[in-house]
Amino acid sequence: MSDTKKRLLEEFQSYLEQTDLEQAHGEAPPDLVTLLGEMAGLKAEVKAESRHFKTTLDTLGEALSAIQSDNKALSDVLAGHQVQLQQQRDEILRAVLLELVDIYDRLSVGFGVLQSYHPVSSLFNHSKKQDVDFIDAFKQGQSMTLRRFEQLLQRHRVVPIDCAGKMLDPHTMTAVEIAHDAKLDNGIVIEELRKGFLFGDQVLRLAEVKVNKLIT
Repeated sequence: MSDTKKRLLEEFQSYLEQTDLEQAHGEAPPDLVTLLGEMAGLKAEVKAESRHFKTTLDTLGEALSAIQSDNKALSDVLAGHQVQLQQQRDEILRAVLLELVDIYDRLSVGFGVLQSYHPVSSLFNHSKKQDVDFIDAFKQGQSMTLRRFEQLLQRHRVVPIDCAGKMLDPHTMTAVEIAHDAKLDNGIVIEELRKGFLFGDQVLRLAEVKVNKLIT
């Protein structure tokens, strides 16, 4: 017998001497009733955890629904405020544009007066050079101011209403004077007395016109 085999046998004999075989054989396996009881208890725990988990999911679902409902209500409120704010902005802008249109009217009238005004000397019946130069410079300044006003109004989508020679449109014009011209059709605008303006697709200010009316 080799030394290796002898050493292995000695180690196995030592293991047997140290192991309590009676105790190992004395440990009886669990009986079926105990095993079934433990399985029933485990099953009950699983059911309880499942119910708890379902309750938690239901609570989370209700919380999510409440959050979504609150978010929709908040979105609706914000949308309503945005619409209201935009309406207020449009009203303010409309009021400002009306003021600008009124100023434009005054400038136009003043420019028309300058166009027809010619300073003359009553003694020699001719204009003085310094007066002519002053009036010309003033005309140029007024003309530039009017062009800037027109550009400003155009940037805000404000355009004049075309009236002269058109049929009276009650949506954009109002007749303040009546004339009788047999050569023109009934309801034709003969003269624009005050310019009207459109603000985008809305009427900013009605045009005041003189309308032809045939005598029957």
